[in-house]
Amino acid sequence: MHSTDRKLRTLTDEEEARIQKGIAEDPDNPEWTGSIRRQRGRPAVEAPKRQISLRLDPDVIDAFKATGKGWQGRINEALRKAAKL
Repeated sequence: MHSTDRKLRTLTDEEEARIQKGIAEDPDNPEWTGSIRRQRGRPAVEAPKRQISLRLDPDVIDAFKATGKGWQGRINEALRKAAKL
C-alpha cells in the first residue's frame, strides 16, 4: 500500500471527547491555539551589530579563542576601547 492510498477515518464523538478531556487535564501540555505566537530568533535591538569581513593575525585570533566562549564579543570590546568609545 502506498502512502497516497491510505485513507483517514473520522473520529467518533466519544473518541473526540476523550481526546479533548485528556488535553484539558494536562497542565504541562496546553492546547495550542492560533492566539499563541512564538517569536523566533533574537529580539530586535535598537542598534544591531553588523557583520563584516575582517582579517586579523592568526595569533590574535588564537589568543581570543583561547579565552573561551564569547571571544568575538571580547574582540569587539577591545576595539571599542582602542577607539575610545
